Amino acid sequence: METKKIVILGAGESGTGAALLAKQQGLKVFVSDFGAIAPEFQKELQEAEIPFEQEGHNEALILVADEVIKSPGIPEKVPIIQKLREKGIKISSEIDFAARYTEAKIIAITGTNGKTTTTLLTYHLLKEAGLEVGLAGNIGKSFARQLTEKDSSYFVLEVSSFQLDDIHDFRPHIAMLLNITPDHLDRYENDMDKYAAAKFRIFENMQDGDTLIFNEDDERIPKKKNHKEGQKIWEEGFSEAFYNAGILRLPAFTSAFSSFEQNPAKQWLEFGNLPLQGKHNAMNMSAALLAGLRLGIAPTVLQQGLATFQNVPHRLEKVDMVNGISFINDSKATNVDAVQYALDAFEMPVIWIVGGVDKGNDYSQLLQLVKNKVKGIICLGKDNEKLKTAFAESVSFLHETQDIKNAVLTAYHLAEKGEVVLLSPACASFDLFKNYEDRGEQFKTAVAQALEPFKKKLEPILVGSI
Repeated sequence: METKKIVILGAGESGTGAALLAKQQGLKVFVSDFGAIAPEFQKELQEAEIPFEQEGHNEALILVADEVIKSPGIPEKVPIIQKLREKGIKISSEIDFAARYTEAKIIAITGTNGKTTTTLLTYHLLKEAGLEVGLAGNIGKSFARQLTEKDSSYFVLEVSSFQLDDIHDFRPHIAMLLNITPDHLDRYENDMDKYAAAKFRIFENMQDGDTLIFNEDDERIPKKKNHKEGQKIWEEGFSEAFYNAGILRLPAFTSAFSSFEQNPAKQWLEFGNLPLQGKHNAMNMSAALLAGLRLGIAPTVLQQGLATFQNVPHRLEKVDMVNGISFINDSKATNVDAVQYALDAFEMPVIWIVGGVDKGNDYSQLLQLVKNKVKGIICLGKDNEKLKTAFAESVSFLHETQDIKNAVLTAYHLAEKGEVVLLSPACASFDLFKNYEDRGEQFKTAVAQALEPFKKKLEPILVGSI
């Protein structure tokens, strides 16, 4: 039988990982990238003896594929994708391709906001419980690359709508649907229903006994989470009702608490001293904990795991406190909903650093929060007109800058002891920074360097003075 021809479109982390896995599986592989391929990925392809091209697509080599694995960053409208569709060539996502080569139980997590935090927490809880678990998807190494290195009994995957667009058989054993709010609408013809439909694909291939964990407060999810006919899957909702005055209350899966006295479905867990701030993170923690319970991890073990979790940088990250003023890096907040969660997490007045490349944001949902919580706004971007129009009358102070050090210094002088300086941009970063990570790192550097002269230093104690 002739070896199957696989073409990989896009040679970033996802595409290169898929190419390496395809080669490992004995498939005939060719990689094509319309742009330049990063040197480190070129080196990997060369060492694996995988032919590739860059800065253009050779249609004669692509349109003879048996299957194409498409990078999630490539939109449907590009000409080569349209030609593949016309010829009826199967187009798959990297996660769909990779899932064919593992027997692992997959815990897949999607949503507009909170995916990364929830994915990392779920992975941490499973790992701390002693399970053999891998972490992949839209975070760190690609799923395909992970499988070339080591299979696991479980995989926790962060999954974007772009990755779900081209699945065929991808089946999570546990799927989490955290929320659906406007984002990336340029990829979905500015149609919220099409964007939501992409998210709903996470559970379309689930089978009897699989589990869907969903946000029952999100009006789009409970109404449309219909399964294929005949699907008999577990469902468990979580909501803001789980969070009350800094305590997380988690209703348990009946199956996980069969040994408890009385009615196991009524059993509740309480967690104080939460490692993550805000109601939105209470929702994220609820989802992760429910997944752990569904896998049979004891509540006490989950509690221990939660206590040792540390969130990744750029997500409500505590940077420093200078003379009683807290500096928080939330550079990952690149849409309005993420900023709403961030502002809602603080009770004290906020100096809000916002701005960048607007993604079609509607700031109206933030107006009341800004009036109630924001003392002043610092616009950090090349074009701030939309922000000024939205908020100029809601705050007593609005400053514009394209320099992050200036933004930090201005915020420090505006803030008072007990207040918060919050970088939560609501926008993409590409006008002034390489990416959101670069923006967050530059913010942390600016806090460390620009504010050093203002940090109070203890006077030396002279011998004999006490």
